[in-house]
Amino acid sequence: MKPIFNVIYKDVIQFLDRNLPSYLTYHNTEHTLYVLEKAIHIAHKEKVKTEDLEPLKIAALFHDIGFTKTHLNHEEESCKIAKIQLKNYGYSSNKINKICGMIMATKIPQKPQNHLEEILADADLEYLATSKFSEISDLLYKEYKYFNTNLSIREWNKIQFDFINQHKFHTTYCKHYKKFRKLRNLIELES
Repeated sequence: MKPIFNVIYKDVIQFLDRNLPSYLTYHNTEHTLYVLEKAIHIAHKEKVKTEDLEPLKIAALFHDIGFTKTHLNHEEESCKIAKIQLKNYGYSSNKINKICGMIMATKIPQKPQNHLEEILADADLEYLATSKFSEISDLLYKEYKYFNTNLSIREWNKIQFDFINQHKFHTTYCKHYKKFRKLRNLIELES
């Protein structure tokens, strides 16, 4: 890791810890760290060039920072914050736009336009194909319930089922290695 990344990492994590509302049980600092870890893992599996790894990691750090301001269109807000912060760190407009492209690729429905965007999009929803799906889904349900107190667990499970059923991974690695577990989670939701 380059020293500048370490500084950005520390600053972003501290900012998230201080500014994310406590009702965000899913979109919290832990989620950001998880997405960062998965983005690095998928990037290695996808044989991403070293010079592309830093912007990917930075995009992972900033991808949900907009939740400190709003839960609606938080990706746009994340880009606004990233543009200001990254300019302060000396990043060029070109690099910042590349990072914002990756952040916007996490917006649902996901529409990544290049390989790095595909990696971050997959890292963001990788949990759909893990044994921790139920646990993580419960955290997301709790968060959604904050905004919609009438949301029943039955309705939530239907939302989750429909979402997983239409979801598609983008990277070769996730398409190959995450397919089985995602299907298993879908079957569990159905029952």
